[in-house]
Amino acid sequence: MADKWWGEQLLGRGDDDDLWAISAAQVTRGELRAGVAGLRLRFRERGISEGSSVLLRMTPSFTYLQVLLALWSCGAQVVLVDFRLKPAEFEPLVERVRPQFLVVAAGAGGPVTGFRQESDFEVRRLAGGRPAEDGVVLVQFSSGSTGRPKVIGRPAASVLAELDRHAALPGTPGHGERVLLLNSVMHNMGLMTGVLHALAAGATLVVPPTFRPAEVLRLMARTEVSVMFGTPVHHDLLARTADRPERLPLRLAVSGGERVPEETRERFKAAFGLPICQVYGLTEIGLIAGDLSGRCVPPEIGPPVPGVELKVAGEELLVRMDRSPYLYGEHTDRYRDGWLRTFDRVARDEATGALSILGRSDSLVVVGGLKVDLTEVEAALLDHPRVAEAVVTHQDAIEAFVGGDEGLTADELTAWCRERLSAVKIPKRFFVTRQLPRNSMGKLARDRALMHRHITSERSAQPPPARLKGVS
Repeated sequence: MADKWWGEQLLGRGDDDDLWAISAAQVTRGELRAGVAGLRLRFRERGISEGSSVLLRMTPSFTYLQVLLALWSCGAQVVLVDFRLKPAEFEPLVERVRPQFLVVAAGAGGPVTGFRQESDFEVRRLAGGRPAEDGVVLVQFSSGSTGRPKVIGRPAASVLAELDRHAALPGTPGHGERVLLLNSVMHNMGLMTGVLHALAAGATLVVPPTFRPAEVLRLMARTEVSVMFGTPVHHDLLARTADRPERLPLRLAVSGGERVPEETRERFKAAFGLPICQVYGLTEIGLIAGDLSGRCVPPEIGPPVPGVELKVAGEELLVRMDRSPYLYGEHTDRYRDGWLRTFDRVARDEATGALSILGRSDSLVVVGGLKVDLTEVEAALLDHPRVAEAVVTHQDAIEAFVGGDEGLTADELTAWCRERLSAVKIPKRFFVTRQLPRNSMGKLARDRALMHRHITSERSAQPPPARLKGVS
């Protein structure tokens, strides 16, 4: 079943000489197939087979993608874990999912230096691991509103249905096109919208070995990229780069993960003559809505893609699913009677069906294209022995308001967070006070403006430092 599925749908398409991907070097489809076949034999020799559960944690590379496809072709359930996670984030995930095998980068640890052509890895078998969940082939994590990541499992049918939705979206990259991918291949948009759709559609994937904007632009010109996927940050950096090639055959720029700021849209259009098109989706189901014509302006993101059934109840978007995407019987409040609660507030145009994103109804925010649960950041701060209370907010950046011991500093809290949180989750600004304001019910006030007023008032009430005699 697994061999037939992945062979026919992905690896079996195209000729051996067709170009699969370009980075520092080129990889043909024949080389991809050979690499996957060799890795499959290696994994089977280690005991990985139909129904095995495998946690994959490697640096971004073509090896990583071949390993993923090889594990799937063995019939394994693959749990994807971001290489950038700190041990305090990674280890609880391993304990929670209890995989039978780990496929991890040799000497895992340290920062990701860019996309690599090849990367070393090792296979470890874990005692007491639990086998694959029924029918699930892909397991991912998404921030949850309690500070505890949600464990999301997708069966083969869900992954294939998403690929069908990508293919049905008007304007989507097609056979023979060159597609620049700037999103992380460890996360849903990079993996599904970028890697797997390009593989299924017969497009060639272009992944920069490093994100230096001028070098990316030269790569785009050299490889004749016609479509690019990225986050608002990527689009903004490329638009700000003065040293641009005169001719770029770019026809489509797509962003996902967060709303594109108006300044970024205007700057990109002035630089490249193209609008930035937005797509919207969830880790739980993948692509949901989008418009690749360029007509939709944020907060409007476009109509639902063919194959998705949804409804709006009290401004909250609900999506029809055949089964709960959450493993281990968790988050039963998010999936009921065949409908998944997204906690995204939307408006729907009755005439066109286009959705507009109004905001969130829980504690999730998007930073750099990645979802961050603010309560997870609060939980990390509250573990500090000198912190009594914490409120974390987000507007243009993550801010932490902390009540704690006198003498507690922002530098100390930054160092504490660096040991426990990924870089994207670390607050950009810390405000430390003896006690945070509370409402009439005695609960912490979670209003950002009120917090700032409290901090300002407290600082203005402090007496100026005493002067030493004879010092002016």
